[in-house]
Amino acid sequence: MKSQHHRIQTLCCGTLVLLVLLGLTAPVQSQEQAPFRIARLRYGGGGDWYSNPSSLPNLMRFLEQETGLKTAAEEKVVSLTDPDLWDYPYVYLTGHGSIRFTQSEANRLREYLQRGGFLHADDNFGLDEFFRPEIRKVFPDAELVELPFDHEIYRMYYKFPEGLPKIHEHHGGPPHGYGIFLDGRLVLFYSFNTDLGDGWEDPEVHNDPEDKRRQALQMGVNIILYALTH
Repeated sequence: MKSQHHRIQTLCCGTLVLLVLLGLTAPVQSQEQAPFRIARLRYGGGGDWYSNPSSLPNLMRFLEQETGLKTAAEEKVVSLTDPDLWDYPYVYLTGHGSIRFTQSEANRLREYLQRGGFLHADDNFGLDEFFRPEIRKVFPDAELVELPFDHEIYRMYYKFPEGLPKIHEHHGGPPHGYGIFLDGRLVLFYSFNTDLGDGWEDPEVHNDPEDKRRQALQMGVNIILYALTH
C-alpha cells in the first residue's frame, strides 16, 4: 500500500511542487519528468461528465504560470476501469446530472484512493443528489465531513480564510467543502454550491468577473497542490 502511494506521487512530480511551496525559484523540468496532467473521470448514468470543456486546460495553464510546475496542454479522460488510472494522481469529477458507478467501478475507485490517489468532485448544479449515494457505494462506512476553514487545503498556496470562494449561485447560501479521510489522509474533496469549474472556463462562457475567475483558479491550484503533496 505504501509503495503504491509513493509511486503515484512520484508520477506527479511532487518534489517539484514542494520546491515551489518552499519559496525556491521555479524548478527546471528535466526531460525525464512528464508534465502534470489532470484526469477527468468519465462515468455512466447519463450525466454530462464532459461539461465545462475549457476549464481544465485553463486550470493547468494557470497552475504552470503561477507555480512553475510543468503541465500538459490538455486533460486526460479516464474511466475507473482503465488500466492507466494509476498513472494519474489527481482525478476530477463534475457534471450536472445523473452519475452511476457499477459495484466493480466503486471498488476500483476505493482501491485507487486507498493506494494514494485523490478525487476532486466539483458540484455542477444538479450533481449533488446523485453523487452522494454513489460515493456511499464506494465508502459505505465513511462520511463526507465538512472541512474547517483552517484546513491546509484552504491555505496551501493561496489564502482562503473563509473556505471555498463562491463563484456561482445555485442552492443559495455559502459554499461547502467536504472530504473523506482514510487513515487520516484526505482522499476526496467535494466542492459544493460554488461551481469552481465554471470559474475556470474561458471568460466569455459565463461572463464571470475577473476576480471571481481568479479566485476559482487559485482555489483549484490549492486543491491540486494539496493532492500532490499529501
